[in-house]
Amino acid sequence: MSRVEVRPVKTAKERRDFLNLPWQLYRGDPNWVPPLRGQQAELVGFRPHPFWRRNRIQTFVAYRQGEPCGRIAAIVNYDHNECHGEERGFWGFFETINDFDVAARLLDAARQWLAEQGMRAIRGPMNPSLNYSLGLLIEGFGRPPSFMMTYNPPFYPQFVEKYGFRKAQDLFAYEGWIDQLPEVTARYGPTAHQIVERLGLRVRPLDRRHFLRDVEAFIEIYNASLKGTWGFVPMTKEEVHHMAKGLKHLLVPELALGAECDGRLVGAVLCLPDYNARIKEIDGRLYPFGFIKLLWRKDKIKRVRILAANVLPEYHRMGIGLVLLHSLVPKALEWGIREAEFSWVLESNWLSRGSLEKGGAVRTKTYRIYDLE
Repeated sequence: MSRVEVRPVKTAKERRDFLNLPWQLYRGDPNWVPPLRGQQAELVGFRPHPFWRRNRIQTFVAYRQGEPCGRIAAIVNYDHNECHGEERGFWGFFETINDFDVAARLLDAARQWLAEQGMRAIRGPMNPSLNYSLGLLIEGFGRPPSFMMTYNPPFYPQFVEKYGFRKAQDLFAYEGWIDQLPEVTARYGPTAHQIVERLGLRVRPLDRRHFLRDVEAFIEIYNASLKGTWGFVPMTKEEVHHMAKGLKHLLVPELALGAECDGRLVGAVLCLPDYNARIKEIDGRLYPFGFIKLLWRKDKIKRVRILAANVLPEYHRMGIGLVLLHSLVPKALEWGIREAEFSWVLESNWLSRGSLEKGGAVRTKTYRIYDLE
């Protein structure tokens, strides 16, 4: 067996090797969807991104006989450690050939660098945090992921567990289909109407005249509603603004609803068309003309991902989430949506899981986050 060398990324060539490796590893895999290239460069710190104004990253590439064969990023998330009172490092953006020796050397490199930064425990994968993509797929390999969800071969979790990592938390993806809507509407419609009348709710779509402002407000609801959730760290104002700008062109106003109580926005649900088939067509390149193919006639995309349905803490358990999801039904019918993925849902979020399962949604994928103390 030839020697494996793991190098910290320093040169322009090593950056290219890091970014381009997935195209080499997943060649021929029908379920793999390439990342958006520019966004990936931002998230690994090769281009400016507000997450890296405070946090730190070191990327590594593994080489065998001069050819890249694996990669990993070691991440210090100071916001997480302040929020949770920990000295925990993170790893992410992990890829490797089917060779445990390569995987182990990459994890060794991340561990050593994080130890040098004073970290006493390690968690991953985070790409780069809970507010972006995360987890290793452990169940549901038979079909491609939804937009902004991760994908990997089955041997990745095997390697990580063999190395010594243990499960910290699972995340689930649930699937719902259009033919379930009549039964769900009949079952929960009267309750939703009662909640609207009792609380005086007004449900509205994103305001096209103040689109960016509304998107930021919706993300702020997400931020506020998840306080106390396992592992969650609120996004900074700069991150919220950056994410809102990125979502501005991807969101469909009719599929992003807010609930107002006494004129105050208290809940929001965000749906995105599943752009992955189009991203595959453009091979992750938005420029010079990929963005046109990506965004042209969004109404032709008949699958959506519901990526957030959040309510301010003081309005929890009042049924506002039910009202928001119920209000999506006529919009989904108008668009001819055939299926929706609700993702991700924490294993420990029994309330959301119970609501989805009672409504007939089926768990189709499981992702896992790992810890090593």
